[in-house]
Amino acid sequence: MDVSRRTLIVGGTSAILGAGVGAGITGLVTADRTGPTLWQRADRSGAPPVNGLHLQYGADAAAEVVVSWHTAAAVNNPRVMVGTPDDGVGRTVAAETVTYRDAASQTEIRVHHTKLTGLAPDSDYVYAAVHDGASPEVGTVRTAPRGRAPLRFTSFGDQSTPALDAMVASAFGSDNRGSPSAGDITTAVERVSPLFNLVNGDLCYANLSHDRIRTWSDWFENNSRSARYRPWMPAAGNHENELGNGPIGYGAYQAYFALPDSGSDSELRGLWYAFTAGSVRVISLANDDVCYQDGGNSYVRGYSGGAQKRWLEQELERTRNDNAIDWIVVCMHQTAVSTGERTNGADLGIRENWLPLFDRFGVDLVVCGHEHHYERTHGIRGTLPTDTLTPNPVDAQPDHIDTSKGTVHLVIGGGGTSIPSNKMLFPEPRCEVLMSVGDVNPKTGQKTPRYVQEAAPWSVFRDRDNPCGFVAFDVDPGQPGGDTSMAATYFAVNGPLGEVTPVDKFTMTRPRRDKRG
Repeated sequence: MDVSRRTLIVGGTSAILGAGVGAGITGLVTADRTGPTLWQRADRSGAPPVNGLHLQYGADAAAEVVVSWHTAAAVNNPRVMVGTPDDGVGRTVAAETVTYRDAASQTEIRVHHTKLTGLAPDSDYVYAAVHDGASPEVGTVRTAPRGRAPLRFTSFGDQSTPALDAMVASAFGSDNRGSPSAGDITTAVERVSPLFNLVNGDLCYANLSHDRIRTWSDWFENNSRSARYRPWMPAAGNHENELGNGPIGYGAYQAYFALPDSGSDSELRGLWYAFTAGSVRVISLANDDVCYQDGGNSYVRGYSGGAQKRWLEQELERTRNDNAIDWIVVCMHQTAVSTGERTNGADLGIRENWLPLFDRFGVDLVVCGHEHHYERTHGIRGTLPTDTLTPNPVDAQPDHIDTSKGTVHLVIGGGGTSIPSNKMLFPEPRCEVLMSVGDVNPKTGQKTPRYVQEAAPWSVFRDRDNPCGFVAFDVDPGQPGGDTSMAATYFAVNGPLGEVTPVDKFTMTRPRRDKRG
């Protein structure tokens, strides 16, 4: 089947466009019907529909994209038809199917991943995902530029799924941990049209739900209206840890996403990875491996046996020695910094394991979640002489930070969770650091945390007013031999139309790697 001259006539597409979302496809859907059309009709032969359509980048975002969807039943011939807006979807690529069985419900889920390779950098593509007997679902994607070029990406964590007020939802028999904001933020991200979106862990909180399959399905159903047009690249959070699902509890997460290969063992596949977009190298980490906090369905600290840390050190060394890469961005869930007073706090395990490597190799930016509010630090490098390894602020400029001197940490955990923490901050910047854990508390079923309170000289901005928001980053490559910059804007999100209000703006700069002298 061919789709020519930018004509994609698909049932449901016009409704999406009329709602003002799915902006990535707006310029690719026209009223020109001179060529063949791709149209939606009722599924044949009882085949399940294409559910949860979403994208991921490969390790080289300029040339590799993965198209994914899931079904509860087995299907025949899952595939993606792909092409350019001008030439239509002329190439067909078969999908590989990954299956996992949810330990709680004993339901099997099949996830179909189609890896598209050999794509042209900085180019638009149209595609249709389909399997025998189903109607195709369409999307568009833009590959990343290769080399230094402007680009935009966004980031937030701790989303959950769109839901009514918790008390109302419970009256209908739902144990969903979400809120209406979980839907609003997806609409808001589409307003700014990033190249890709980083999801900083705790995607849907399935491990707290009675029906984990439904919760994952709800998350993809909500976010497909964005994630079918731009890759949503996740980090594993503590609420991705589900009892009985896989050797260490991440079986569902590992099945739903086909992320760049880190060379890890099969049971650790996809838990940490990296990809390059333009002059930005993004590294995603799985912090439960090093955190002291017991925050998932099972306590898995140290599960990689040091493999993740060894990989990270090698990855950072390679990246910092690559003169084509200016920016190193780390995406992870739990955080090394927090001024929350009655929250999870900062975790000493991150300060012990990750921060020395961030300092050694000059990581520019760290985006986290876990704490359900927004805050940011000065540039930090090294530690103060404390038992808590307090991060040392090195750049006093609040709004213009030279990241070659220190790493900026952002907590962006107001992605829609029903338990925001913006009203739970210390009056003056202080930090509770989780130093260790004790015996299991029979009331919670988790190990008892031990906290130590410290000053927070690294704190520069905290949003007390807004429970939901995300950050947009605009990379300016600068001129050869000069400096490059990354402008960041934290947007608060309000209402079902995804209205955004800029709350915090700052700019990071650093010398380009091709700078001499």
